[in-house]
Amino acid sequence: MSANSILEVTGLVAGYGSTPAVHNATFSVSEGECAVLIGPNGHGKTTILRAISGLVRPTGGEIRFDGQVSTHEKVEKLVDRGLIHIPQGDLVFPDMTVAENLTLGAFSRSAHKQAKEKLERVFEQFPKLAERSGQRARTLSGGERRMLALGRGMMGEARLMMIDEPSLGLAPVIVDEVYELIRGIADSGLTVLLVEENVSRAATLADRVHLVENGEILRSGTADAVLNDAAVAATYLGVTE
Repeated sequence: MSANSILEVTGLVAGYGSTPAVHNATFSVSEGECAVLIGPNGHGKTTILRAISGLVRPTGGEIRFDGQVSTHEKVEKLVDRGLIHIPQGDLVFPDMTVAENLTLGAFSRSAHKQAKEKLERVFEQFPKLAERSGQRARTLSGGERRMLALGRGMMGEARLMMIDEPSLGLAPVIVDEVYELIRGIADSGLTVLLVEENVSRAATLADRVHLVENGEILRSGTADAVLNDAAVAATYLGVTE
């Protein structure tokens, strides 16, 4: 593992009931990088994120976040330490306004004290949310709800932002817009761990790619190194020589 790793996952085993969805998964994320978990649907990518953020209790292995063992830490403590998880789908509060949804993201005591300043910064980065700050979330489009989820994540004292399938269910033109926003988050220096089934899309912003299959990390490396591998290209991109 690298000395500047903000996240280290070693031999992770996790799942639901008696059947593990993740088997002996090992990878790390360096501070300031954008790392992407790619792989087929249903092979454990989301479970890895849920185990890291405390939503699923690991049954084996170790997770270290920001230098400390966090394998069995409670969700609220991880959030307080700066681990922000933006799950699949919108998961916004439909009858609350955009501004109210965003303010809920300032969960930790330190973030709550700076909620006003953080809200202003989110509105600067997400002008559409500023325009709709008084609207109820249920009146937003699918793309706007996805932006709201990202903006709410930025309201916390984030050290690591994990984003699960940001392109899921969106039209291609909206996916482009959402990915530009994620690029802005990554370019600001925040560490990002992204789950994405669209391999070509993930490659546009990944510093490192981790290939997940059957709950294991099969390959790790730069986007070019992993995606230019002939076997990976044939299996996941449909490219054959």
